[in-house]
Amino acid sequence: MENKGADVPLAERMRPLSFDEFVGQRHLTDPGKLLNKAAASRQIPSLILWGPPGSGKTTLARLLATVTDHEFVSFSAVMSGVKEVRDVVKDAKARRKVKNRGTLLFVDEVHRFNKAQQDAFLPHVEDGAIVLVGATTENPSFEVIAPLLSRCQVLTLQRLEDDDIGAILDRAMSDTARGLGGRKLELDEKARGLLIEAAGGDARKALNAIETAASFVKDGAVVGPDEAAEAALHKSLRHDKAGEDHYNVVSAFIKSMRGTDPDAAVYWLARMLEAGEDPRFIARRMIIFASEDVGNADPAALMVAVAAAEAVERVGLPEAAINLAHATTYLASAPKSNASYMALCGAQAEVKRSGALEVPLHLRNAPTRLMKKLGYHKGYHYPHDFADAVVEQDYLPEKIKGNQFYHPTERGREKAIVERLENLKKKKKE
Repeated sequence: MENKGADVPLAERMRPLSFDEFVGQRHLTDPGKLLNKAAASRQIPSLILWGPPGSGKTTLARLLATVTDHEFVSFSAVMSGVKEVRDVVKDAKARRKVKNRGTLLFVDEVHRFNKAQQDAFLPHVEDGAIVLVGATTENPSFEVIAPLLSRCQVLTLQRLEDDDIGAILDRAMSDTARGLGGRKLELDEKARGLLIEAAGGDARKALNAIETAASFVKDGAVVGPDEAAEAALHKSLRHDKAGEDHYNVVSAFIKSMRGTDPDAAVYWLARMLEAGEDPRFIARRMIIFASEDVGNADPAALMVAVAAAEAVERVGLPEAAINLAHATTYLASAPKSNASYMALCGAQAEVKRSGALEVPLHLRNAPTRLMKKLGYHKGYHYPHDFADAVVEQDYLPEKIKGNQFYHPTERGREKAIVERLENLKKKKKE
C-alpha cells in the first residue's frame, strides 16, 4: 500500500498498512478470528461489513486485498449502474485469465444501491468472478436484498473504544513519515481527552480533528485544550432519519419514559433534536405514549402530550424544544398503566376470534314501527333513570357476556377507577 504525501488528508495518510497497525475490531482481526484466518489462507469470502462511520470498514477491505494479492477496485453507488458492474466483471475475468489475480470489489455504502444494482452482482459473486466486500452503516437486514445477503458473510464492526481512539491519535502525533511527527508537536493530555470524547468512536473524525487542531499551532508547539475544543466544535451526531439509528434512539427515548427515568428520556430527546429529528415526529410518539403507557393512571398525560404537539406547530424550533422537554419529563415521571392499551388488544383479539357478533336487541335503537315490532330497544334500561346512573344490564353480545378486557392497575388515578368499578358491581347486585 502506497505512502501518501502531505497534501493528502491525515485520515487517509494514516490508514494502516498492515493488520499489525490496525486498531480495534479484535473480534475479527485477532489470531484465529475470521479476517485473520482469511488473510493467512489468502481466501476471502464475499463480505458485508456493517458498522458505524470510522470503525475501519474501508481499511479492512483494503488490507484484505493487499495481504491476499487481490486487485482492489472501488465501486460507487452514486456514480455507477448495472453497465459499470458488467465492465468491472469483464476486467476482473480478464485479470484472472492474464495475471491469475483475483479482484476484490469494494462497494462503499452498499445500502444506497438499488435492487437492480444489487441483483447485478449476484451471478458474479456466485461464480467467483469477484470477491464482493460491501460496507454499510445501516442494518443490512433492511437495506441489502436477501439473495445477496445469503451469498455474503455479514460481519459487525463495533464503535471504537476510547483507548482505540487514543492509540490512533498517539500514532498520528508520533509518525514522522505519514503523521504529524515531523512537526514535533505535543498533545496536551486534556486536549487528548477532548478529542477522544468528540470523536465518538470514529477514527476518521478523530484524525480530522487532530489535523485541524494542529493547524492552529506552530511546529514544535503544544496542541492544547483550546485548539482541541475549537477543532471539535462542529462535531455531528450520527442519526440517519431513515435508518437504524433513527429507530434505536427513538426506542431508547420511549423506553426511558416507560421506565420512569426523566433524565434519560430528556437526554434522548436532546440527541434527537441535535441530530435534526423532526419535532412533529417526536410529538406524535409522545401522544401515542401518553395513552399506551400512562393511560388512566394519569389522564392529564394525554392533554400534556397533545399540548406539546400544538406548541411545536405554533412555536417551532428552537423554542419548542422547551415544550417537548416539559412534556417528556412529565410523561416520564407520571405513574404508568398500559391497561387501556391491553384492553384494546384483548378486544381486538376477541373480534378476530368470534367475528361480527350480533348487537343485542335491547341495545339497538328503534326509530321505525317495524324495528319496535321486531323487539329493537325492548328491555333497555336508561341508566339516568336509576340511582347513581347505575343499573344491572348486559352490554356485550350473548356469546361473550361477562368477558373483561379492561384490568385497571393500582397505580396513580387508576386506583380510584378500580375502587369505583368494584363499588358499581356491588350496587348492580343490590
